[in-house]
Amino acid sequence: MNRTLTRFALIALALALPLNACETPPPAQKLPEITFAHLPPIKLNVATVEVVVRYRPPMKAPNVEHLFPTPPLKALRTWAADRVKAVGRSGKAEFVIDVASVVEQPLQKKSGFTATFTKQQEARYDLLIEASIEVADGLKHDRAVARASRFFTTREDVTLIQRDRIWFDETEKLMAEFNAEMQRNVQQFLGAWIR
Repeated sequence: MNRTLTRFALIALALALPLNACETPPPAQKLPEITFAHLPPIKLNVATVEVVVRYRPPMKAPNVEHLFPTPPLKALRTWAADRVKAVGRSGKAEFVIDVASVVEQPLQKKSGFTATFTKQQEARYDLLIEASIEVADGLKHDRAVARASRFFTTREDVTLIQRDRIWFDETEKLMAEFNAEMQRNVQQFLGAWIR
């Protein structure tokens, strides 16, 4: 009886040890949506507005935009839906997305005794977006282009939750820059189309 009980305990222990090694996933983080609905719409004297996506995310390294909580491509689509409105009877506007990329570049870390006790920057992220509003009615064709870029680095000790928050914040800043530039360029180059 004692021998059977000992074997049973050893088997149970052997089965339980691998379960201890399993790591629970980090808690999900609920980040807000990036939206532009709080801003006044850009009302264009056209009948329709269409979003045209020319950028195709590679979905592989070094590009990481598809891993972002709000990928730049999604943020640009939201910008177009929230800001660009058709209020005319004829003509067409296209919001054309040419670039919406994030490229991750691993950074070289220092080695040696002091580097062991220093938190170093691990990766650099280069964000770039470019889009245009093109308006035509058969007689004339006008275009306003905006481009925004940013870069930032992350430390080697950043958690996945912290990283996602940083990615979200940087996307929000990138879109604020894009919005400001597009607003200026719409006024300058599409003034005749604004209602």
